[in-house]
Amino acid sequence: MCRLAAITCKDYVSAMEPILALETMKEGHDGSGLGLTLKDLGGEFEGLKQFPILSGICSTKGREVIDDYMKKAGFKIRHQWTPKIKHKKGIEARDFYFADVYDYPTTFKHKPISEKEDLLMRTRIALRKIGEVDESIFVFSFYPDIITLKEVGDPLEVAEFFGLDKHPLKAKIILAQGRQNTNYAIYLYACHPFFIQGFCSMTNGENTAFVPIREFLMSRGFPGYIGYNSDSEVFTHILHYVVRQLKLPLHYYKDVITPLKDEEIKNRPDADALRLLKQSLRPLCIDGPNMIIGFTPNGTCFMVQDSKKLRPGVVGGVKGKYALMSEICGLDSIIPQRDTSKDIFPMKYDMVIISPQAKEVKVWNQLQGQA
Repeated sequence: MCRLAAITCKDYVSAMEPILALETMKEGHDGSGLGLTLKDLGGEFEGLKQFPILSGICSTKGREVIDDYMKKAGFKIRHQWTPKIKHKKGIEARDFYFADVYDYPTTFKHKPISEKEDLLMRTRIALRKIGEVDESIFVFSFYPDIITLKEVGDPLEVAEFFGLDKHPLKAKIILAQGRQNTNYAIYLYACHPFFIQGFCSMTNGENTAFVPIREFLMSRGFPGYIGYNSDSEVFTHILHYVVRQLKLPLHYYKDVITPLKDEEIKNRPDADALRLLKQSLRPLCIDGPNMIIGFTPNGTCFMVQDSKKLRPGVVGGVKGKYALMSEICGLDSIIPQRDTSKDIFPMKYDMVIISPQAKEVKVWNQLQGQA
């Protein structure tokens, strides 16, 4: 199994906080990889929030390819960040780890955000395809105010390898995952969290419904629904499809991936809509066990379980700082001063939703259709 650690705050916190929480849950992951996605960045990135950040890894050759491609596409470097590498036994350092901040091409500076998002996604995909042939380029995200880091190795050692213990990256929302994907060889594109156009998620579990979900998503004709080196990447794409493409409220994500039985639907005030969703989006129904943590573009964070509820998950904290964890020991390490009687252990009908800036947490109940 994997272990997941996420934090959402009103103030900037170090990426080491969720990574140290992973360390407390070490018996639950095999130490084969760390994935880290940060949103609403602080420090040297705080004044650059409107500019897209390209996050990834490349070889010396790949660096040349990226620079040439971005120049021809009209992107101009505004700021560059690279980790202060501390060599660690067992972690093979690659040539370049980067988070490059760009100005949009002149022709896109005043375009709507949706057009900018499509440009960023197409650019990321193009660079990914170029680099996949020889693994000279890995790109994990290209979006404003987002950084994604991934590497093979024990999560705490990877964090020290990146120098995050001495020179921390800071953000208000941080997702961290320990362990690479269960069902495939260790490969960076199979490492959670996964990101697309402002939506991000990571999962503990095994997606036994992976193939029909993948085929349905790929049939939508959306260019970003590719990759699938992990059977969990579809959860991010379902989130994107439901909220961005279909423009449905977030809680319908739960109704799509774990639809109610017909006799349960009739008790919901939006029963007609639910029946239509269940019928038309049936291929997106998951068949766990899965526990999913994610965030949306506006900074809302959530935790949701599949109907089997066979993977651990807990949410707790104080106003202004909440954590979403696989295990309660991880929660204890980040927010020990909380009222533990208010900890939330979402069950199969629940979706825990934390508002932007960690102002409040609600449990949306699927049976009742309300928080």
